[in-house]
Amino acid sequence: MATGFFWDEACFWHGGGHYAFTHPVGGWVQPLVAGGLPEAPETKRRLKNLIDRSGLSKELRMSGADPVTWSDMRQVHPEHFLQEFKRLSDSGGGEIGDQAPFGPGGFEICAQSAGLVKGALFSVLTGQTANAYALSRPPGHHALPDHPNGFCILANVAIAAECAMAEGLAGRVAIIDWDVHHGNGTEAIFYDRPDVLTISLHQDRNYPEDTGAYTDRGAGPGEGFNINIPLPPGTGHHGYLYAFEQIVRPALDDFRPDVIIVACGFDAAIVDPLSRMMCTAETYRQMTRGLMEAAEEHCEGRLVMAHEGGYSEFYVPFCGHAVLEEMSGSTITVPDPLGETYDARQPGPRHDAMVEAEINDIAAHVLPQG
Repeated sequence: MATGFFWDEACFWHGGGHYAFTHPVGGWVQPLVAGGLPEAPETKRRLKNLIDRSGLSKELRMSGADPVTWSDMRQVHPEHFLQEFKRLSDSGGGEIGDQAPFGPGGFEICAQSAGLVKGALFSVLTGQTANAYALSRPPGHHALPDHPNGFCILANVAIAAECAMAEGLAGRVAIIDWDVHHGNGTEAIFYDRPDVLTISLHQDRNYPEDTGAYTDRGAGPGEGFNINIPLPPGTGHHGYLYAFEQIVRPALDDFRPDVIIVACGFDAAIVDPLSRMMCTAETYRQMTRGLMEAAEEHCEGRLVMAHEGGYSEFYVPFCGHAVLEEMSGSTITVPDPLGETYDARQPGPRHDAMVEAEINDIAAHVLPQG
């Protein structure tokens, strides 16, 4: 079976509103020439262009997907929120959260974005694809049930997971969020659930500033099933792989999921404007390889990537291509044009040792001992 790649042109048409970087225009903030939020279509469009140009798309099962239905969205989002979102969308757009604007037709575009994730997940769970990648936009991991924030309006991954579990396609879902920002929305939705393991690797106190502590472990029956790995700025390639080895893989081995879903943000990359984490395309390749090995061991290879953040128009396509090369086992490769330079700029042994100590301390608090 091939690797599925789910995309839709409509997702490139989502509007970002009157912002300059992450601040509303006005007062002393002058509009930018390009305008809008960093969450812009070009990072995703250029990834699609690159897999077409390299020929990799010919080896993938390219597909669209139906938008999620109102009933699907109600698995996560309350009726009053959906009604208000639809009303504003139909009346020309607006903003009903924090840094989550949308234009005319935004409701339908968001439904399409979530639909791509659902389509990718269902294709894997029903055996149509070996694994799958959803080029979803806008992203979703910050979206709380009734409060959009951080460029996210609908909780794409959570909606897809809830739909799959409601239809009996999966009983235990692991969600690994390697977007550089804490997956506060996904965490909140599943915080008291023992059937969904949520793991977020993120730059400590980046966004949101007041969530993502390793002491937040879940509540009630969900206690122990939420794992936060707040990493210090500048963690780099070695630190991310060490966190996978010391925390992510042991947690997956203990949980034994039916499927692994990745909130696949590329904003921990070395040139991203919204982070300081120093990852490279090779980092994402090796993290993908590790999750594929875990998926083979625990859930017959069932792995789904849902595109989240990543704001370097230049570099996101190379990170995404590396992930897709690994997922598909393709011999088509696109070399990282600045790989040697970025490798040379990685942290040194003293910094790596400091990061390892931080990760070891987190592991002692979040993993079962003994």
